[in-house]
Amino acid sequence: MSRYIGPSCRLCKAEGTKLFLKGDRCYTAKCPITKSESAANVRFKRGRPKAKASEYGIRLREKQKLRRFYGMHEAQFHRIFELASKMAGQAGHNFLQLLERRLDNVVYRLGFATSRKQARQLVRHGHFLVNGRRVDIPSYLVKAGDLVAAMEKSRETALIKENAEVASAKPLPQWLEANYEKIEGKVLELPARDQIDAPVTEQLVVEFYAR
Repeated sequence: MSRYIGPSCRLCKAEGTKLFLKGDRCYTAKCPITKSESAANVRFKRGRPKAKASEYGIRLREKQKLRRFYGMHEAQFHRIFELASKMAGQAGHNFLQLLERRLDNVVYRLGFATSRKQARQLVRHGHFLVNGRRVDIPSYLVKAGDLVAAMEKSRETALIKENAEVASAKPLPQWLEANYEKIEGKVLELPARDQIDAPVTEQLVVEFYAR
């Protein structure tokens, strides 16, 4: 399976929005998107106006934006959509909820990693437990009531300790709670749509796959 190894910021620039792929750097003035927005305010951009995107193009870009936001390959991304479409309720909300329930995403949301990419690596290296059982599969879907915790020896890992210390001063999604001293967190409930900050209109993604 192919893996993107180019600059992460290039993906954000391609989508024209922040996808928060580089952790804290995305919140600083060093972010290329922030620089572009600042430059646009002080100079007039010349050149041909962009061609109007087709209906297909609009939906494709929204799908690509969401896929890159969660850092997934197309085949795996599509499989999760197919699972979501078979569930009761709105397919778009189901899709986002399944993406949020991935273990790598939960580790990132809890603040034990600065990006989903880093969280995925930490999970693959076996640094985290779910309900006391070691899980090294990033796509593992957590449930309400699950306890996600760093392994005892991993709690002394400098990277994880530093991430947890920094995260303790930041707001946490309402559907999660964390104990940063023990480096563990609990899934209180499955996330509602207004608790998911994915910068997309999920209905356009549903329409893309339903075409």
